[in-house]
Amino acid sequence: MKTVNIYDFDGTIYDGDSTIDFYLYCLKRNKRIIKYIPIQGIYFILYKLKIKSKKEFKEKFFIFLNSIDNISKYVDDFWKVSTKKIKTFYMKSEHDKDIIISASPYFLISKIGKILKVYDVIATNVQSKGNISGNNCHGIEKVKRFKEKYPKVIIDKVYTDSLSDLPILELGKKAYLVKKNDVTEYHQKGEKNGKSK
Repeated sequence: MKTVNIYDFDGTIYDGDSTIDFYLYCLKRNKRIIKYIPIQGIYFILYKLKIKSKKEFKEKFFIFLNSIDNISKYVDDFWKVSTKKIKTFYMKSEHDKDIIISASPYFLISKIGKILKVYDVIATNVQSKGNISGNNCHGIEKVKRFKEKYPKVIIDKVYTDSLSDLPILELGKKAYLVKKNDVTEYHQKGEKNGKSK
């Protein structure tokens, strides 16, 4: 593998936030998860007030995993009903040179990566009890994780829905911003030029 294409996941090839969708799916199937809402809410407020880091908030958010006995089964069942939210523009292409790099949990994104037959998935390492191993895979961390795993691989194209991914956008020969199913070439100076399918 000499060249790859990089894709963000949520909002880019998935129509929505897969973490929130998975949480709501679990909540419908397992009412015990409700007991964690107060601590999740408190840490969300502390995160917004910049008292807690995003990693600390996410660890408290994922505490609901403690009440799920078979996470793998939940993930499998979730994707049976949620694969339909993968955007049309992405489903039309081949994925064997694609690497998904996402801040969402690896246990969730790795499954859809296998379904889509992408080359690899790099994501936040959320453990079975909600703890995060390493850093949240967001922003500059995406670049670090990619370079650690693929130090000699060239990035051809990068796709994202957010300029928070600017660090990795700048590594691609070409970069694209995705809005719904519209894919627009992104230029560093903020210029936009045409659309790509």
